[in-house]
Amino acid sequence: MTTFVSHTGRLTAHALRRLSRQPAYLLFNLIQPMVWLLLFGELFRRVAELPGFGTGDYLSYLTPGVIVMTAMMSAGWAGTSFIEDMDRGVMDRNLTSPVSRGALIAGSLAHQSVVTVIQSLIVFGVGLLAGARYDGGVTGVLVVLACAVLLSIIFGALSDAIALLVRQQEALIGISQFLALPLAFLSSVMMAPSLLPSWVSTVAEYNPVDWAAVAGREALAADPDWSRVLGHGGLLLALAAVMSWLATRAFRAYQRSS
Repeated sequence: MTTFVSHTGRLTAHALRRLSRQPAYLLFNLIQPMVWLLLFGELFRRVAELPGFGTGDYLSYLTPGVIVMTAMMSAGWAGTSFIEDMDRGVMDRNLTSPVSRGALIAGSLAHQSVVTVIQSLIVFGVGLLAGARYDGGVTGVLVVLACAVLLSIIFGALSDAIALLVRQQEALIGISQFLALPLAFLSSVMMAPSLLPSWVSTVAEYNPVDWAAVAGREALAADPDWSRVLGHGGLLLALAAVMSWLATRAFRAYQRSS
């Protein structure tokens, strides 16, 4: 375990150093979320006045949803670093070194978690400046960050696994984009569950994007239902563990086809 933690820490530090040399990556992945937050927040402001919406401030409703979508979409690119390592021969050297497969995945996911926290805090700040209010206070904000990190681990692990299987940037990006928008719109990220079509509400119950959005919004409420927060958070945690395990197992398929 000590070796695993040490290897994970070194791999994470290496990835963060690489990120520090390309800070534009963080901003690039925030362009689309800023459009959703500021443009949609203004365009659909009156939606919150509909009976049954549940809140009178659409921007406050939308902000945690945008954070969740940002975490998912940013994590969808996580596997690109694996493909770059494959192209440079770094991956094969890592696999013949004492570094464990689990540490390679954990390092990638830890790096993605740090990116998610930074991006989420930026979205929180922009939302606050635009007029959003977070009645849940610091505790609510921390819960949203935790949910965003768990979601980034789920999709980061999926991205890493796909990268190990397909080995091509174009295929990885295509698959990630194919999944991202449908999962975002088949959830309550932008619209209250009570106003969604019944079939969308049914699909959303099995959608991890919706689990994170619901838990985050509930934690930011003035009077949170903590049983609901913990229930959805537990589902995210369980799925994150399963996806991390599957991503680690994907190394076997990669080595067999090498």
